[in-house]
Amino acid sequence: MGLGVSVGIESWASDEEGLTHYRAEMDRLSTALMQEGVTWRQPEEPVWRGPESTPPFMRSHAASFPYGYLHYLRRVFALMRREEPVTPVFSQEELSRDDYKVEDETLTFSSHLLCHSDCDGYYVPVDFYDPLFLSDGAGSIGGGMVGSSHRLLAELHECAPMIGIQIEEDGALSDAEASRVFALPESAPFEIESVVWLALHEVCRASIATGCAVIFH
Repeated sequence: MGLGVSVGIESWASDEEGLTHYRAEMDRLSTALMQEGVTWRQPEEPVWRGPESTPPFMRSHAASFPYGYLHYLRRVFALMRREEPVTPVFSQEELSRDDYKVEDETLTFSSHLLCHSDCDGYYVPVDFYDPLFLSDGAGSIGGGMVGSSHRLLAELHECAPMIGIQIEEDGALSDAEASRVFALPESAPFEIESVVWLALHEVCRASIATGCAVIFH
């Protein structure tokens, strides 16, 4: 079992029972967000918000990965925020040495990458500055935390140079660079971090383009 990341309920909840469940969940999420001053509703049909001639798409990326992989990228982001050297790690023991630094940065409650459930929950395509912590009355939607696809994408761009990913001057990730990152060998430094980075990057792009939520499942 691992963490799956996708955009829109139709992309993976293929049976009618699953669709009904997640449509109801999206309605609950929309209501909870409204109470926080954020207006968003999952489209009935994904709508492309780019040029009419360009359909929505995502480049090749990992649709799922082990739950623990997420912590590798979070470590990079935390070290960057602390202005400390970012070096590759190759074992769980090495990763764990910086756990307290990740926790310290998480407790600032300012990062959409850090302040989110490891195994479920949502990012919605609305640009709000800090992660949202839903009221108890909202139930357990996303573990009580909801992020912004826009802010998560910005954080990914911020930490990309730390793991050797090149962002264009206009803020885009080129097709060539996306292909290079996807093809990194397992032995490459920051390979795990890059797997997670590219997966999150692509679902954020699709979320913003279609108006649909990013779903952790």
